[in-house]
Amino acid sequence: MGVTACGALCGRHRQLLLLLARGFCSGFRRFSAEGETHFGFQTVSEAEKGEKVYQVFESVAKKYDVMNDSMSLGIHRLWKDILLHQMNPYPGTQLLDVAGGTGDIAFRFINYIRSQRERQVQQKLRSHQNLSWQEILKSYQEGEQKSLGGSHVVVCDINKEMLTVGKQKACHLGYSEGLSWVVGNAEELPFNDDKFDIYTIAFGIRNVTLIDQALKEAYRVLKPGGRFLCLEFSQVNNPLISRIYDLYSFQIIPVLGEIIAGDWKSYQYLVESIRRFPAQEEFKEMIEDTGFLKVEYRNVSSGIVAIHSGFKL
Repeated sequence: MGVTACGALCGRHRQLLLLLARGFCSGFRRFSAEGETHFGFQTVSEAEKGEKVYQVFESVAKKYDVMNDSMSLGIHRLWKDILLHQMNPYPGTQLLDVAGGTGDIAFRFINYIRSQRERQVQQKLRSHQNLSWQEILKSYQEGEQKSLGGSHVVVCDINKEMLTVGKQKACHLGYSEGLSWVVGNAEELPFNDDKFDIYTIAFGIRNVTLIDQALKEAYRVLKPGGRFLCLEFSQVNNPLISRIYDLYSFQIIPVLGEIIAGDWKSYQYLVESIRRFPAQEEFKEMIEDTGFLKVEYRNVSSGIVAIHSGFKL
């Protein structure tokens, strides 16, 4: 009886060990298939990064604009203006702004198009010197009714909190015409192929888990002849400025995050994510590998940020 019981017990042990081994291997295979990536300086699974990034921007959404001004000393506004001037959109342009929840690029786009339309109306009036007062008034009224000339911007962001902040700003600032808001993932955009003239992503692509996939989606939704524009923190090319920038980034920005937003960790991540993002030449190659042509980049503020541009030809 003792031998039989011992044999049965050993058999059960073997079965238990086999089940544990199978479970471990299955879990390992799932983790391996899922892949690893980085969250700042941490190594995490791809699914975990998506969740963590979402939590970061959910946490900072309400203080996002204030923190941008504090961290960049207001210079981020100039960088975004430079992006719009490089874009140089014309009336009728269809823009997709990805990861643009707070509306900074969208509002600038609308302002730029309105300015272009006003210039067109004035040029039209100058070319017709003999118009009556009624005809001049009619031209201005028509210009106001079609102030965007058919242009439209879609703001797409995965984070609902960021979109909420953007919608509130739009309402407060009086933006309504030619503007829509969509919840969507940069890696799987909810739009048809060949839909937009321009795709922009400003300070967002470094937070995407699968950057290659986001670039493919950008290519897919652009019309033939469409343009990809990315404004992102990059690699500083001046050694002295680089040392000062590192000191400011790691010693000052997280402290500002704690003081202004009560969130040290989120701003520590944002600083670390900048250092993990590919340098200018490497990111240029990634864009080219996607299929974009005439790819180039422009360093701004000694490479603290760079604007990458490419065309779907």
